[in-house]
Amino acid sequence: MSGAEVRTVRAGRRTVEVHRPGKVLVPADDGGTEYTKEDLVAYYRSVSAFVLPHLRDRPLMLERQPDGVDGPRFMQKNTPAHYPRWITRVEVPKESGTVCHTVCDDAATLAFLADQACLTLHRWLSRTGRLDRPDLMVFDLDPSGDDFDAVREAARWTGRLLDQLRLPSGLMTTGSRGLHVVVPLTGRHDFDEVRAFARDAAELLAAEHPDRLTTAARKQDRGDRLHLDTGRNAYAQTAVAPYTVRARPGAPVAVPITWDQLDDPDLGPRRWTVANAADQARTRPWSGLMSRGRALGPARRRLDALRGS
Repeated sequence: MSGAEVRTVRAGRRTVEVHRPGKVLVPADDGGTEYTKEDLVAYYRSVSAFVLPHLRDRPLMLERQPDGVDGPRFMQKNTPAHYPRWITRVEVPKESGTVCHTVCDDAATLAFLADQACLTLHRWLSRTGRLDRPDLMVFDLDPSGDDFDAVREAARWTGRLLDQLRLPSGLMTTGSRGLHVVVPLTGRHDFDEVRAFARDAAELLAAEHPDRLTTAARKQDRGDRLHLDTGRNAYAQTAVAPYTVRARPGAPVAVPITWDQLDDPDLGPRRWTVANAADQARTRPWSGLMSRGRALGPARRRLDALRGS
């Protein structure tokens, strides 16, 4: 296949060019399957109906690896000038000016980003119209090693606490080592309020299970305990988007799951890949979850009561 080959694909109402479609982005690992740029574009087209609701109106940080997972990685915030004019952008304030983030509002943008070797999409927890008001809260369950039983355990404890606080929540594999617990919000509170709430909830869990959980920021202070990471709940921080590909051997995918699936003995953080993630997406594991956003006022009062405040 010629390195200069260009193919076109239909994505929504537009036609998108795929350059060097045979370029291997994820080499075969231990006799597994290799994935090319063409495969990446095909995957994102297959899940576009499921991933776009989680991307629309949100600034993105793009994780690009033009030479594949074994090559250099670029974390791209600013939208290059050569990107098509039809791609949505948003100017985001920062200390020394602004950053022009890409926003993925349609299937054509998703396909174009795949052509740019953007394997992983990291999204803001707030939307373009209210950048300082997150409508998502994320607990990142990060084990010290590859002990997924510790992740299951932490997920159950986190889910029970959120149930006590009467907050809806969903689980997502990360395609890496752990799970994310995602809570939909109304967007009423600013990042400082949301992050403080998540931190206090995590610290309560760590106090209840001090030998198993920690909120310590420094790795050397964690030992073999699972880290309850709430740092993503801050302005300009991002979290891996549902159904996004991770830059790892085997092309694992971050996939929403039901709470019942937590008991599946075959579950792991890299259970789904480019080859089968669309099958899980079609089961709609988070059906209705994102429409159940809550304000944190009542939950804060319940949390403070549990903490003895």
